[in-house]
Amino acid sequence: MSDLTNETNQMGTMSTKNIDQKLLNQKNLYDLEGNYSDEEYKQLAELLTKDLTDYKEGEVVKGTIVGIQGDRVIIDIGFKAEGSVPVSEFDDPSQIIPGQQVEVLLERVEGTAEGEIVLSKKLADFQRIWERVVQAYDNQEVIQAKILKRIKGGLVAEIFGMESFLPGSQIDIKPIRDFDAFIGKTLDVKIVKLNHAQKNVVVSHKVLIEEEIKDQREAILNSLEKGQVLQGTVKAITDFGVFIDLGGVDGLIHITDLSWGRINHPSEVVKLDEVINCVVLDFDPEKKRISLGLKQLQEHPWKNIDQKYAINQRVTGKVVSLTEYGAFVEIEKGIEGLIHISEMSWTEHIKHPSQKVSLGQVVEAVILSIDKEEKKISLGLKQLEPDPWGELLKKYPVGSKHTGIVRNLTNFGVFVELEPGVDGLIHISDLSWTKKIRHPAEMVKKGDKIDVVVLDIDVEQRKISLGHKQLEENPWDRFEREYKVGTEVVGKVIRHVDKGLLVELPLKVDGFVPANQLSPTPIKNIKQAFPEGEELTLKVIEFDKENKKITLSAIEALRDKEQKLVEEYLAKHKLDKVTIGDLFKEKEQQKAKAQKAKQEKEKPQQKSEE
Repeated sequence: MSDLTNETNQMGTMSTKNIDQKLLNQKNLYDLEGNYSDEEYKQLAELLTKDLTDYKEGEVVKGTIVGIQGDRVIIDIGFKAEGSVPVSEFDDPSQIIPGQQVEVLLERVEGTAEGEIVLSKKLADFQRIWERVVQAYDNQEVIQAKILKRIKGGLVAEIFGMESFLPGSQIDIKPIRDFDAFIGKTLDVKIVKLNHAQKNVVVSHKVLIEEEIKDQREAILNSLEKGQVLQGTVKAITDFGVFIDLGGVDGLIHITDLSWGRINHPSEVVKLDEVINCVVLDFDPEKKRISLGLKQLQEHPWKNIDQKYAINQRVTGKVVSLTEYGAFVEIEKGIEGLIHISEMSWTEHIKHPSQKVSLGQVVEAVILSIDKEEKKISLGLKQLEPDPWGELLKKYPVGSKHTGIVRNLTNFGVFVELEPGVDGLIHISDLSWTKKIRHPAEMVKKGDKIDVVVLDIDVEQRKISLGHKQLEENPWDRFEREYKVGTEVVGKVIRHVDKGLLVELPLKVDGFVPANQLSPTPIKNIKQAFPEGEELTLKVIEFDKENKKITLSAIEALRDKEQKLVEEYLAKHKLDKVTIGDLFKEKEQQKAKAQKAKQEKEKPQQKSEE
């Protein structure tokens, strides 16, 4: 009989006519003893075929409980074989009664070695639930959902016995701050999204609220006008502003419209869920954007500025900003004044306002000027004290001598502190009568004590000019006697300069030797030919008392010397060999050429005078 069953199974997909003909043609193969008539054999084939074609895997069918065997419930669905499901798939095991009908899902027709069919009550129940979910989604029904637990991004809600997802953004039109408060509660929801493949459901409570306030929202939008004052609730606070719930419609108060004064964050002015009044500044009907203001409910603080403040008035305020050029002080909400860096101290050189004030510090200042049109107030810090420069004239008269401390060195001079907050400048030219100083660091360093003479005080510019060389008598009167033109002296090379040498003379004064006064021919390497420290015999060829300049010549010093000394000089300094005659012949030619050039230069001037 099993061979017949297998063959019949193979023919389950054939048409009834083909099955009849096939069975009748093969009757002799299966019924060798002739136990069945043709009609009986046909009826048997129909029963077997019907048993297979009426049931499809994946379908929900009705079955009858036959009994319980161990932990499984035996169910007859009218198939040639019975099936079973676990007792655990029944919600209430006491309700498992033989003869009672239940719905099950046919998973497989032949699922076990014993020939049992595989059934599932759990899958059948879920399929009926899913059909109900799809129906509710298609009909946009309002259903109830019980909140089970909180998960990332929202809540898990039970509908029709299955779990669904309620996103945090779909709970209410207002931001939710405590998700746990909803656990255990039942909410009315709508199904807003289905995933048939994954059997996932997303529900929303927010859509029901939006439907309820739709008319209210339209009424608000239709009645909006600029300047209108509305009441709303602070819905959300961001770095750039505050969102206000106006009753189903949101508006934004930008951070600049919260207060006339300076604020760092909107939370300094409002709090979440706070009910406030605000004014409509602008409205975009297309984008449905509403711009609101809070500070506009108050009078502009600059409106009566001239009635509240006056020049020379002392005010108190908080430092709200520091810049490179000064400090901004808020003297009341919406009114700030600037203390410029130059108005912070009478005597100190302030490089940055942080040297005198700090952010958030409450300070007192004097109003210097008010510009109502530009909304600017200039403040002064140093004006709180008397100007000390009037007293400085008495304390440091011109010509008085003092000792100070070197505080700073620059290319042009030395800043000397006479007392805390009082500095004077020694210009580089006032450091020495005799030395050609390239930088003040050649004479002093920071922290050194130095004696000075007050040369001048400029009260208006707040400057004190000091001198160091003036402590000694001007030596150039003596130099004029000692270093007359033609005087022969010995000088020590101390520095190589542009176009020559700098030498130190016996009275500790510097003199200059031009390169063409060292050799009649070009010198290839002057540093090697005349190293520092070498002593040279020189003759003064120019003395300029006014410009404090002494010019010397090595060639002129050799004029009356023997040829042997000239040769020794040339050899020592590796210069081109020349005779005494050649030496001064070329020198005379250079002198004549220079004289002629001078005369040519003076001719146009003489003609213009005539």
